[in-house]
Amino acid sequence: MEKRNQAAKLLIGLVIIILAVLLLGGVVGGKNLVFRLGRTTPLTRDDISYKTVAAPAASSKDGTINAADWAAAYPEIVATMGDNKKNSYIVDYLDQDPYLKNIYEGFGFAKEYGSARGHEYTLEDVAHTARPHPLANCLTCKTPNFAKLVNDQGVSAYKIPFDEAMAMMEENVSCYTCHGNEAGEKGKLVVTHSYVTKALGANAEKIDPQCHIEYYFTPADKETMMPYSSVEEMTPEAILAYYDAMDFADWTQESTGAKLLKAQHPEFETFLSGKHAKLLNCADCHMPLEEAEDGTVYHSHLLVSPLENETLLESCATCHKDTDMVNMVHRLQERVTTRETEVGNALSAFKDALAAAVKAGDMGEEELAAVQKLYREAQWFFDFCYVENAEGAHNSELAFRCLDTAEQRINEGMALLGK
Repeated sequence: MEKRNQAAKLLIGLVIIILAVLLLGGVVGGKNLVFRLGRTTPLTRDDISYKTVAAPAASSKDGTINAADWAAAYPEIVATMGDNKKNSYIVDYLDQDPYLKNIYEGFGFAKEYGSARGHEYTLEDVAHTARPHPLANCLTCKTPNFAKLVNDQGVSAYKIPFDEAMAMMEENVSCYTCHGNEAGEKGKLVVTHSYVTKALGANAEKIDPQCHIEYYFTPADKETMMPYSSVEEMTPEAILAYYDAMDFADWTQESTGAKLLKAQHPEFETFLSGKHAKLLNCADCHMPLEEAEDGTVYHSHLLVSPLENETLLESCATCHKDTDMVNMVHRLQERVTTRETEVGNALSAFKDALAAAVKAGDMGEEELAAVQKLYREAQWFFDFCYVENAEGAHNSELAFRCLDTAEQRINEGMALLGK
């Protein structure tokens, strides 16, 4: 009898514990706690809960379905997308690296150059930048409304005065930017920017690089364009050859007479030639999988560094095992940053030496042209690494190759100048 009583007490105690856990789960963990307690492995793409929904009516004047329109169907995604307002800090690169003002002399980036904030600030930041932005083409990657305007109106939209076009913009980077007006389709990416299709043709849908890329404005139409037509042509060497072939320059620097290029933000090109591109995509490292209270698994649209998110760090362990990823990547980035500072200061000194030679007027035309060409190339390879925001994390081999190439061109140029 005593044993029976003990067993009954044990059973009652166990039931109480289970009920307490479930009650607590209803308060802090949601109604699908049992589902989550049963999970013993990290979330994967296979766990994503894709929905079959009809596209809502567009409330935007131009017919783009905006985030607010999608909120009822995808509440978690829209909410996390709005959380990008948290990414509000700005690093002033001109203060951090003073040599940049000298290198960018005569170009807008010498006036203002800061780190980009979250996507919730794209329109605000482009409207208030101190860099000259007379035409609408500066809105290319900042808002889905401009992509739609180009799709509707054609390349003439790029030449609309900036203020006139800005008055028509309604939303920062949003759902349409990456998915068009498509209704779910398992998170399918849609090419909404016409320049991608023009540049890559049939490869556009396979590669889909719409933002965080190198681009330029065509001299005739001021159209945004990519300087390649295939993955193989996305290297800094091939892009430089593309620009050389068309004698393109972003600006001619008055003090040196050199026709210079300003790299944009070639994260995509840098990542694509690295070892991780065979295994991962952008979302795998910057959009962690999360689980809603009802068990819905989705990609968070709050874009984060994988070094600052435990879920993403866990996925790194699949290959890197017990490596301290935060320490490893930070050490790598410190090496790249140190090398950038060395080469950046050397490039600034090269620029000053070339400017002095131009002012003195002692060099022959061919000799001077040879040095200007080396300066153009040195500046390009340095800039390709500097403006890529991962500081080597996306592709450390390419980062160091660019800096080494820049240094080589600097040394060759300085030798021709007798320095």
